[in-house]
Amino acid sequence: MDGSGVAPNCLDGVRVLDLSQFEAGPSCTEALAWLGAEVVKIENPKGGEPGRTLGSGPQPGADAYYFMIYNANKKSATVDLKSERGLQLVKEMAKRADVFVENFAPGAIERLGLGWEVLHALNPRLVYAQVKGFGEGSPYENNLAFDMIAQACGGTMAITGERDGRPCKPGPTLGDTGTGMLLAIGILGALYQRHTTGTGRRLQIAMQDAQLQYTRGAFVQHARSGEPAMRNGAKSLAGGMAPAGIYPCKPGGPNDYVYVFTSPANPEHWRRLLKVIDREDLIADGRFATREARGQHEAEIDQILSDWPRQHDKHEAMRLIGGAGVPAGAVLDTGDLLGETSFAERGIIQTMRQGGNKMSLSRTLIRGMTTALLGIGCALAGPGGTAGAQAPNLVQPWGCRHCRRGSVRSKNSPMSAARRRASFSKAAPSMLRGIYGSSRSAAAGYLT
Repeated sequence: MDGSGVAPNCLDGVRVLDLSQFEAGPSCTEALAWLGAEVVKIENPKGGEPGRTLGSGPQPGADAYYFMIYNANKKSATVDLKSERGLQLVKEMAKRADVFVENFAPGAIERLGLGWEVLHALNPRLVYAQVKGFGEGSPYENNLAFDMIAQACGGTMAITGERDGRPCKPGPTLGDTGTGMLLAIGILGALYQRHTTGTGRRLQIAMQDAQLQYTRGAFVQHARSGEPAMRNGAKSLAGGMAPAGIYPCKPGGPNDYVYVFTSPANPEHWRRLLKVIDREDLIADGRFATREARGQHEAEIDQILSDWPRQHDKHEAMRLIGGAGVPAGAVLDTGDLLGETSFAERGIIQTMRQGGNKMSLSRTLIRGMTTALLGIGCALAGPGGTAGAQAPNLVQPWGCRHCRRGSVRSKNSPMSAARRRASFSKAAPSMLRGIYGSSRSAAAGYLT
């Protein structure tokens, strides 16, 4: 990626063995990689992780954008987990790892012989982390889950949507990435605790359970009313605060809105807003003098405010209202965000390059952390090729007793991860290759 930041290396020396796939697990291990951990992703030799082919990529045959955005800064190995050799390789690597992460279907990792008891016996210092759809003891603990299932069962859909409309799935993947971030926090805590105890521990977070972290405000509303919290469109879930909502701006496109909010804790917000929209005559109006009064006249306030934003585009509306000391935010879509040059200048959005392909990637989490901790940015590396490459560089430091070199033939034309396979000796039952280098031609190896 662009060299506009400096890697923080907070987790320098920490080794993460990553058996996760799709988004919830990979977003967790990617955050650890951003922080400087060495993350080795274990993939299926027949095509790699399923996310590599989930949707389109920069060009035909390239890895999917979906895979690229959740797997920055990682290394990769292809291992046949259905072979004894493959399982032995993973166990050897687990002996040298600090963290093990998986998000297989319930019971799958245990059936492979890589459960907590097995790996803890091999490496008592190992932090063993799992993402599951539903928690152990839940009546649905054996059910499969994806992001939308977690959001349905975790309460986020019930409070998202218009007041009298159907539940809606929030746009952000709180079920997947939201769960992964919580697991990453748990892993950091377990690594810190290990300094005292000398031993690792098992961590498991359920996607359904994780949603309760993000819907705590709804439980506040339930406690106040005694009734389940309901949807309230773009307004505050609790209601009773006005103005608090989106108002249309010119030229009237699908995202041409500005959000305006006046905090009940600061009466000056309302008075400042009236000055901006040239309605100072309403400052002394008893209908709007207090928070409670404004809440009772919410529809009137919305009507009063609706005309002014239509005379401005959303960026200008945000600038004028925000500049007056009133909280305001333009509704920015992905095109707006990519077009905002300050994100690139500050290193918040960087360009990931994977061979000849590229895409933009945000790593705001790490920027915020490094600003607070180190005062520096964080440069990221993108996935650099097919699943597997440079095996001796991966395997030997991870404790494999023997790693033999083989040759990988480079391909000049773009090919899918499944087709860009190296030619290995057929006698090798378990093959390992590295990835994430800049060249498609690399050394390959396998366990002997």
